Amino acid sequence: MSDTPNPNDTPESAGQEPEEPRTPHRIIGTPPPAQSRAMLADETGDHHEPPPELPPVPDNPVRARRAERIVAACFLLSALAGVGFIAAYVGLEVNGLDSTLRSNLALGTSLSVVFLGLGVGAVLWVRNIMPDVELTEQRKPLASPPEQREEFAETFNAGAAASGFKRPLLRRTLLLATAPLAAIPLVLLRDMGPLPGTSLRHTVWRKGMRLIVYGPNTPLRPADFSNPGQMITVVPEGYQDNQVALAKATTIIIKFAPGQLRPPTVMNWTVDDIVAYSKICTHVGCPVALYEQTTHHILCPCHQSTFDAIHGARVIFGPAPRALPQLPLGTDSQGYLIATSDYHVPVGPSFWELGGSGFTGGNES
Repeated sequence: MSDTPNPNDTPESAGQEPEEPRTPHRIIGTPPPAQSRAMLADETGDHHEPPPELPPVPDNPVRARRAERIVAACFLLSALAGVGFIAAYVGLEVNGLDSTLRSNLALGTSLSVVFLGLGVGAVLWVRNIMPDVELTEQRKPLASPPEQREEFAETFNAGAAASGFKRPLLRRTLLLATAPLAAIPLVLLRDMGPLPGTSLRHTVWRKGMRLIVYGPNTPLRPADFSNPGQMITVVPEGYQDNQVALAKATTIIIKFAPGQLRPPTVMNWTVDDIVAYSKICTHVGCPVALYEQTTHHILCPCHQSTFDAIHGARVIFGPAPRALPQLPLGTDSQGYLIATSDYHVPVGPSFWELGGSGFTGGNES
């Protein structure tokens, strides 16, 4: 009897157990065949809707309704604060230190309440109304078929319903809160105009306007200012509390000994060797508040521009491009120092002159 195996024998005839057929392994992330069939239909052939990915209503409806009212109140408060910011910006004057302080407090407080109301409302909305779920999406081809687009639309609509955006009270108060916030930039941009035109070329100094000492606010006679080497700050009478006017009109007067003043100082614009110059530096507008009696130099502390007070306040050092403008002086019937006109050239930074012409160049009599 031969032991050579017969190629026609099968495992069953040979008395061996048959080998199980080999099947490909299931790819991770895909449902097993039985589960995939069960998702499509059961044994009777009836189709089942997949369970919703997001809950249609909050977990705690009572808490959600209470949170909805609080969120709406926050949005209403934010809306009122936004309207208040616009009203404070338009209605409050800023012509002094006190009024500027009140305006800054009103603007800062109202705008803080705007953002605080929106922030608190949004946090309460997310924590108490929106569902706390995690969604995991399998990696798919970049090009989505129409079926997946429809599924996305359904998921998006379900998420919108679960998030609370379809609640009319929340949606309307949120729009109401953001409306003033969107209008604030328009008000700020509108306030940047109109263009200054020629207003920067002139100050409030006029013929016959008295010079008063800044601080005591008292008029000044030449005899009251008799010691050579003195320098004091003066402002136009009637404008001592107007910070906008003083930003251009503030002036310094210096007393010199007889014969010290030299051209290009305009001698006809001096009184008893008292000369008046603009206190606004011609570089970037800092106050030139320092004076050296021994050298007769006027110094700007910001960028060290130095002006020669004897020779028409011409520039001798620093970045200032031109001399300090000279104010024409005179006296009235009572002997007080007055201005006989406005400055003949623009005061302050030289870029103010780029708006156009209309001034004579230099301090000419």
